[in-house]
Amino acid sequence: MTAETATTATDRTPAESTANPLVAATAAGHHRILTGDRPTGPLHLGHYFGTLRNRVELQSRGLELMIVIPDYQAITDRDRADRPAEHAEELVLDYLAAGVDPERATIFTHSAVPALNQLLLPFLSLVSVAELSRNPTVKDEIAHSRQSTVSGLMFTYPVHQAADILFCKADLVPVGQDQLPHLEVTRTIARRFNDRYTTLFPEPQALLSRAPLLLGTDGGKMSKSRGNAVTLGATADETARLLRGAVTDPDRHITYDPEHRPGVSNLLLLTALCQDRDPHAVAAEIGNGGAALLKRTATEAVNEHFRPLRARRAELAADRTVLREVLHAGNARANAVADRTLTEVRAAMGTF
Repeated sequence: MTAETATTATDRTPAESTANPLVAATAAGHHRILTGDRPTGPLHLGHYFGTLRNRVELQSRGLELMIVIPDYQAITDRDRADRPAEHAEELVLDYLAAGVDPERATIFTHSAVPALNQLLLPFLSLVSVAELSRNPTVKDEIAHSRQSTVSGLMFTYPVHQAADILFCKADLVPVGQDQLPHLEVTRTIARRFNDRYTTLFPEPQALLSRAPLLLGTDGGKMSKSRGNAVTLGATADETARLLRGAVTDPDRHITYDPEHRPGVSNLLLLTALCQDRDPHAVAAEIGNGGAALLKRTATEAVNEHFRPLRARRAELAADRTVLREVLHAGNARANAVADRTLTEVRAAMGTF
């Protein structure tokens, strides 16, 4: 739920690449979307073009957003969470600066909603150990875990995620292709609960977007932890420094060819996304200007595009009580929803 499908968009313009294929279909009726980001570090340009901009677009079309900051899940692949409260506030700062409206979106943290986490217990009874063991996404996450042993939280992560989704009865979940097995666990739990007790939960559908894949400045996956990303809160000078160090190649003639020239093409795509243009057109404009001109062009495009967002972010950061108020209000709304759902679950199961 914290990522959306990525493509290199070789055959599409940036506008086509970031357009959500289900927006038109979902706008016709009321839908509730559950999405979120783990509080493990600041959001970067990849998050913005991959998820944040889509969330704002979906909200503008009348869809209801539930945005979880899963601070409990932040310890699935590490021994302890690093400053989760501070990171949660930074996420709220990025959300608001990007255009998420806290009056229409519910932004909340795991740890502040006890009833949500209590749903984990009955939900665990609806899946087998064998089913959890076969989950390919869990296998991959275990393989890349920072822990020497597998924690019970990591093993049951898909069920906890099911609680995130089903507590608010979300029927659409933005996910990447690699997250589809997790969503299938959620659908299975909803179906089995409905069959065993009473029909209470929807079987949520995946919301797969065509988010562009932006590489980090080192040519690898853009990541919070790898030091290869331009964060949303970066200054113009920091952006320039980071992009000057981006990996390119020695060919002076600039062309858009993601397969054979990933570093050059990544800067072209970033520029095109910021200017709402085709990366091929950006490449043709730079021509024989080489990597230096490409990097200057990308830097100017990023700084210009994110100037309003960064100004808004700085304004919000000056008074962090606003961020805490947004979380307080969101946690209150999420608790009301979770308490209601837990009451319905107890009634269906015949418990107190």
